[in-house]
Amino acid sequence: MSSPTLGLAKPLPTSGLLLPSACCRLVTLPVQGLKEEICQLMAKSISGSVYQAGDIVIGGLFPVHMEAPQSELDFKEKNKNASCTSFKQQQYRWLQTMIFAVEEINNNPGLMPNITLGYIAADTCLAESTTLGAALSMVTGEEDSLAGTECGSGPRVPVIVGDARSSASIVVADTLGVFDIPMVSYFASCVCLSDIHKYPFFFRTMPSDAEQARAMAKLVRMLGWTWLGLVSADDDFGRFGIQMLLEELKGTEVCVAYHEVIPQVLLEEVVRRNITDKQWIANDAWLTYAPVSAPDYLPSMAGTLGFALQRADIPGLGPFLARLNPDLTSDDPFLKELWEDLFGCSLRGGQRQSSSGKYCSGSEIIEVGESLYTDVSQLRTTYNVYKAVYAIAYAIHDMLACQPGTGPFPNGQCPDVKSIQPTEIYHYLKQVNFTTHIGEQIFFDQNGDPPASFDILNWNVTAEGTVQFAHVGHFVSSEGTDGTFHIDMDRVVWGGGKRHEIPVSVCSTPCPPGTRRAVQKGRPVCCFDCLPCTNGEISNETGSLECIRCPERFWSNPDHTACIPQQIDFLSYNDTMGIILSTISAAGAILTAATFTTFFHYRHTPLVRANNSEVSFMLLLSLKMCFLCAMAFIGQPVAWSCMLRHTLFGISFVLCISCLLSRTVVVLVAFRSTLPGENLMRYFGPAQQRLGISICTLVQVLICILWLSLAPPQPRERGIRANQGPKIVLECAVGSVVGYSLVLGYIGLLACLCLLLAFLARKLPDNFNEAKLITFSMLIFCAVWVAFVPAYVSSPGKYTVAVEIFAILASSYGLLVCIFAPKCFIILLRPERNTKKHLMGK
Repeated sequence: MSSPTLGLAKPLPTSGLLLPSACCRLVTLPVQGLKEEICQLMAKSISGSVYQAGDIVIGGLFPVHMEAPQSELDFKEKNKNASCTSFKQQQYRWLQTMIFAVEEINNNPGLMPNITLGYIAADTCLAESTTLGAALSMVTGEEDSLAGTECGSGPRVPVIVGDARSSASIVVADTLGVFDIPMVSYFASCVCLSDIHKYPFFFRTMPSDAEQARAMAKLVRMLGWTWLGLVSADDDFGRFGIQMLLEELKGTEVCVAYHEVIPQVLLEEVVRRNITDKQWIANDAWLTYAPVSAPDYLPSMAGTLGFALQRADIPGLGPFLARLNPDLTSDDPFLKELWEDLFGCSLRGGQRQSSSGKYCSGSEIIEVGESLYTDVSQLRTTYNVYKAVYAIAYAIHDMLACQPGTGPFPNGQCPDVKSIQPTEIYHYLKQVNFTTHIGEQIFFDQNGDPPASFDILNWNVTAEGTVQFAHVGHFVSSEGTDGTFHIDMDRVVWGGGKRHEIPVSVCSTPCPPGTRRAVQKGRPVCCFDCLPCTNGEISNETGSLECIRCPERFWSNPDHTACIPQQIDFLSYNDTMGIILSTISAAGAILTAATFTTFFHYRHTPLVRANNSEVSFMLLLSLKMCFLCAMAFIGQPVAWSCMLRHTLFGISFVLCISCLLSRTVVVLVAFRSTLPGENLMRYFGPAQQRLGISICTLVQVLICILWLSLAPPQPRERGIRANQGPKIVLECAVGSVVGYSLVLGYIGLLACLCLLLAFLARKLPDNFNEAKLITFSMLIFCAVWVAFVPAYVSSPGKYTVAVEIFAILASSYGLLVCIFAPKCFIILLRPERNTKKHLMGK
């Protein structure tokens, strides 16, 4: 049986906390027959680091090299000859920017007075394992070799600037979060790092990918594009980025025609097929990516519009970067590679020789702007590093302002700046708020994210055929806002080289006013047909989803773009028909008055005296009232006009027919009295005739009074359909149907009785037989009113009133012409026949 193995854990010198096993290895030692396992730290920075002492030392993680060595997986010993390769000048500039910011802060008496800031900046080699190792070496103080120091171990840092990659930042944040050590990243953009519950100690000066997706979605909506194609790279960054963009577009009017995950050979295929009429919208990952912006991709990619990190000039940074010299900064482990990359030579003592075979003298001069390292014209990520260092400095500065007894910690304690703890600087980082030299306000929201600020760049083609990144606008957002765009459209060159003409990208043209959208079956909501609004509905905006029904008493105009008041329909004096009818009515009244004047002038002649001139005058007066009452039906109905028109009509016609009935009875009785000594005419004298007419008329007056007392006619509104839309018809409601029926029925009764009696007397021997004339006039009267009923019922709107007026005028003219025209003809044109002898001829 083998001896038992005993696992022992010894605490490491990190304030009594035990580091995870991932950063140590087990070493088995014999102890009196047992094996003891102790934890030995493996926390050395592989590629090297740069150190400067100070009262407070901050850490920095930078991928100076892009390729880390392959790790030995047998865990027997340290990888002695491991080294990182693929030196990058741009990333080394980030490291130098941190050093520049620290020195600038130390030289600023108004910021962190009497406190010196130090740094330790390590190479991460763009790998998670080397990044974590470098971070642990900083926070534990177990780095066994630090350039620029005389001691054998580095200090423990309370805060770290970095890392550049999201994946490495996640690993470091997961590990250091156990020890409450905050980190401020300058390039990690994964939205997952905004999870305050998983990464409560993570801050960054780089906007998250969600902010860029939100800005891109807002740009698309602002440009009015609703039909897009999305293309992403075949990696996590591309897939998650597109997913965030889709989330931002959800619920908007923007539709995605397709979403494809395509390898990077896509752009090569675009160039090969010479596709130049597409508008590309790019994120910062490839907008300024050097291989994509090569001349080979023009003109296919010309006009590309996209987002990039905000650019800023950092005064003094260029000369600071150019200060390096192998003799003056020999303690920098990265200087040799920089020098050899800059000048294409090999420093003596180096392990490699340039392709030209020449050696560097070390006296070469670095010029500002002549290399990627000293190019300070497009400082974007570099500016993020600068802001990260200053955010930490302002947090420490706020600590110095703490007054004992009023501090944020238990019992009002203030932090000891000389022995600062990670949790203390974390507390002040959450509340930091300052303005940079370009006027940008820097603070962190509750998730540790900064305000989003992007430059909007446009790919322009220069005369030499190269790409020029034209700054055409910017986007700024902060917590609680959707962001604000500022774009100079006049400077934008769109896809295909078009200027001043924003491309249109829609599946269907927006529906014009007067129509609504109807989604096409089986297609996205951005593909639709435009259907006209129905009658009574409108749409007054382009692209309306629904038509709006007009309110009561309003109707849609012919274009269905506005609600207009419904037409008020009544027979007015301004209408052509109203003018004609009123003219005919007035003419009838004038003719009746002329007849009255003629009869009055010739009242002593046999013809007038033979026809009972008094009754004739009453008949003419009633006819004049009939003509004039027609005019009461014209005009807008009101309460008094509705009562007047019906009662005046009823009484006038009853008086008229009563007069005719009286004359017919007189004629009939006069010629039917054939027996000798029979004198029936004494019962039908003028007094009796007046009494009979009065009684007949009084009955109608009583009916009208009863009708007006109980339920009088009142004006009302009635809607009808017309070709131009519904109309509001103003009319007089009869009120009591019984009362109205009695008025008309009584007129009809008297008319029928008069017609019957006149018919019986039509063949009486008389040279001027008035019975025939009354019979003919009553036939016309009855025919008109019988035809009136169906015409009245079928006529719409104001034509109903016109039919009623026409019936009144037609019957009135019939009575006037049939009864009085022959008499006027004899009186005026045949006076020789206006004699007693002629009248008594038969």
